[in-house]
Amino acid sequence: MRENENTVTLASLGLFDRKTLEAIKEAITDELGMQVRIVEKRIDLSDYFDINRRQYDGNKLMKLVEAEFVNTSGKIVELFNVDLFIPILTFIFGQAYLGGRIAIASKFRLRNEHYGMKPNELLLLDRFIKEVIHELGHALGLIHCPNPECVMRSSTYVEDIDQKRQSFCNNCMKLLQESKTGY
Repeated sequence: MRENENTVTLASLGLFDRKTLEAIKEAITDELGMQVRIVEKRIDLSDYFDINRRQYDGNKLMKLVEAEFVNTSGKIVELFNVDLFIPILTFIFGQAYLGGRIAIASKFRLRNEHYGMKPNELLLLDRFIKEVIHELGHALGLIHCPNPECVMRSSTYVEDIDQKRQSFCNNCMKLLQESKTGY
């Protein structure tokens, strides 16, 4: 049975505690009014690891997710806890097919410890939620937004993510409502 098009499958491919998954689910529901189901999977990611870069190939992981959820409708956001890259960038926090079904996000580079700072679990969760909603926005057809507080603002650094809200600006929300791409 296929899921409703207004559904987000939040698929955990890392060791995420239930509290984190529920917080992300709640944020998606609050912001977009979409139903969210949580699925936990275990998959060997060794084929997606680039030994020269010591990172995981985001493009290949997107294809993996697409293949894993071929019979699932709605949007799929796969959560990782590994260092992601695409060939043209040193690293990424996540990525999505614009207007497509698939998005990925990783909390690996969102941790304060990665930048020599003290751990901050609340800040980490806030960043991760923003990244998931951002990538889901791309899957819903939104491009980057110039509004510095909008969740759709491009984020090259974690500081960029910290300046954003977890929500879409009025213009992006209007575009979502007009697009009718499953929202």
